[in-house]
Amino acid sequence: MNPANPRYDFDFAVAGGGPAGSSAAISLGQLGHSVVLFERETFPRFHIGESLLSTANDAFAALGVTKRIEAAGFPEKWGARLITHDGQTGRYVDFANAREITRPQTYQVCRQEFDRILLERAREVGVDVREACNVTACEFTPDAAILDVASRGNTAAARVRVRALVDATGRGGLIARKFNLRTEEPRLANIAIYSHYTNVPRLEGPRPDDIRLIACNDAGWFWLIPISKELTSVGVVLPKTLYRRLANGSSSEETLNRTISDTPVVAELMRNAQREWPVRVEKDFSYSASAYAGNRWILAGDAGSFLDPVFSTGVSIAMESGIEAAAELHRALVRNDFSASSFAAFSRRQRKRFQTFRRFVVGFYTPQFRDVFFSPEPPKLIFRSVVTILAGRWNAGLWTRFLNQLFFAMISIQKRLNITPPVFRRDRDAGYPTRTRSEDPIANGVRPLTPPVGQR
Repeated sequence: MNPANPRYDFDFAVAGGGPAGSSAAISLGQLGHSVVLFERETFPRFHIGESLLSTANDAFAALGVTKRIEAAGFPEKWGARLITHDGQTGRYVDFANAREITRPQTYQVCRQEFDRILLERAREVGVDVREACNVTACEFTPDAAILDVASRGNTAAARVRVRALVDATGRGGLIARKFNLRTEEPRLANIAIYSHYTNVPRLEGPRPDDIRLIACNDAGWFWLIPISKELTSVGVVLPKTLYRRLANGSSSEETLNRTISDTPVVAELMRNAQREWPVRVEKDFSYSASAYAGNRWILAGDAGSFLDPVFSTGVSIAMESGIEAAAELHRALVRNDFSASSFAAFSRRQRKRFQTFRRFVVGFYTPQFRDVFFSPEPPKLIFRSVVTILAGRWNAGLWTRFLNQLFFAMISIQKRLNITPPVFRRDRDAGYPTRTRSEDPIANGVRPLTPPVGQR
């Protein structure tokens, strides 16, 4: 029971102990609130999403974990190396060239250790962290959020009463599924197949641990991410229609090996590689929400939205949104107003961030975008503004946003005039999504419908 107010067991509850949930819990604890965090798994546990953006450093500072992250020995990331399937063209994306970035160098992380650091920090600031506890149901009254929590090995569910709930349950989407908030992304109906390997050579030069982003001969692409001195995360992402054609009844391991063999640059890099983990598959992982907050609840990280991993936005967005959720709940407590309308600015911010990155992700699955993006000599001023967004500064200044508009104008021109040599295939078998912009409400600035008031 919360001694400050016996009507509540805690001020706030957080469902989910990943980067979004831990960040929200840490921030609330730092603000002096009583917080309980329920995590379904027992840490450490495996999780994909290993590459961070430069703006993650701002989150580390806010959460008080900068020195611990620096001491963890994670491989340093300064940007990305873009490479075509045959190695004939490509370029370097250097976060040091980004505008409006506090610190360009970030990290590639082993999520077992990274998530543990954040969860331990939550305990340090006074959060009651309960692992192997799953929030199975929730209800919201005018004056409380009431949770049913099941702990592993205990058949009886406990009830917890708090002022408000942060849903950080990721793709499980506790509240998104309860209120039917989730909006799938048909243009990003992709499938990732991946594993961890040893004996994968690193990049030459002073920044050996940067991510490699290698385009396939079709709409697919590979990531190669060093996550420790020995291990490299290697995965391929394929549009669903392309995956079905390539898999054709094969196992996930066979499909991954075939795509590696069919991509000369990757095949050479993986020539002596040794797989250390089972091959895993993630499907249909892009979605958004029609609302990001309601009466006494708020969504953080993947519980609200997630995008295709091509630009490594997941973890950095998760921490940022968790910190923002905490600040919003603190303000709500001061005002004594936990209504959906009081969280309107929070929802707008989450939606705007999603739409900013989504434009780049959807663009990446067109050959014209790849022609321009992989060009070895793009216009420096324009590309610097692109790198600023991709380093995580989604809410950049007016000049940067204007230059990004010029970048997308170049892509539109590339569809007709080839302002840079066309490198990527245009035929139907390449597997690029065919949905037009006019059919895409979010790309045209039309917001999805919010749920009825009674469901918020």
